[in-house]
Amino acid sequence: MSGDLGPGGRPAVTTSTARPEGGGRAASGGAPAPARQWPIIVVIAGAVIGLITTAIGAFRAGTIVVGVALLLGGALRWGMRSVGMLAVRSRFTDVITYGILGVAIILLALMAQPDPLIRIPFLEDIIHFSVR
Repeated sequence: MSGDLGPGGRPAVTTSTARPEGGGRAASGGAPAPARQWPIIVVIAGAVIGLITTAIGAFRAGTIVVGVALLLGGALRWGMRSVGMLAVRSRFTDVITYGILGVAIILLALMAQPDPLIRIPFLEDIIHFSVR
């Protein structure tokens, strides 16, 4: 068997989990807690603003803001070395996940009835098939 062996020749036991790459603080340790985690605070604030906008009656605008907040999270995760709690898994996985979710939410917002701004036939067929 390959791998690290602990004392007595037994396999080493993991005692903690490693942070994802980029999972360190976004600001120095001397900064207050919100300043150390500003990337995730920006993304969460954008999502909250979008949800509030949706709740007050501007559905399309609010959901687009939520999608843009997720795309911003993907861009921050891709471009910054250290993003604090915005780093969940590997950089690649986080960027792909934030990007796909952001684009999907924006596309669905633009396709929302009444008066959709774009039409994607195969997505309309999927939605109509699932609603029947």
